[in-house]
Amino acid sequence: MADTNKREVWLRGPIEGISPLTQPVAHALLQAREEVNEMMGDFPELFLWVKAAGLASPAFHLQHLAGVLDRLFTYARGEALTEHQLTKLSLEGKMPEIGYSVMTLLEIFNRQVDEAVKQLSETDESALTEKRGVGRAQLPSTVIGLYVHAAEHSMRHVGQLLVTTRVLQGSPL
Repeated sequence: MADTNKREVWLRGPIEGISPLTQPVAHALLQAREEVNEMMGDFPELFLWVKAAGLASPAFHLQHLAGVLDRLFTYARGEALTEHQLTKLSLEGKMPEIGYSVMTLLEIFNRQVDEAVKQLSETDESALTEKRGVGRAQLPSTVIGLYVHAAEHSMRHVGQLLVTTRVLQGSPL
């Protein structure tokens, strides 16, 4: 039998404390975390803010992965974004005066995944179809819609980050 830790997260079984209806979301977020930490663990700091071939920098993807989880899970709680969240959004992809390290950006992302999984564990299944507004325009969604979008959007950026980091390091795709 194969080592269960080498299996993708969704094949390792249910995550304790998470509703069966939100298991796929938790699985995707935990898979994203594993993949991001593996690919970025020894990534050269010198390439962190580089935009190869007009692509977003690895730093942007790391900032955006954490930021999108924070924002979408805020909307899922039925809350509006705070000024702090809006400021962080406006700064995604912009190198700060005091630059973040790869490890700092990973810590921020990992913490956000932990918070998202915690929120999933605290979400009552009966609330999943409740309507939620997204953004200032209050575009229509639901709690489950926001959770699923957070998962798929995260995985999309993990794929983009993988390609970008390989291009920057000159690795074959």
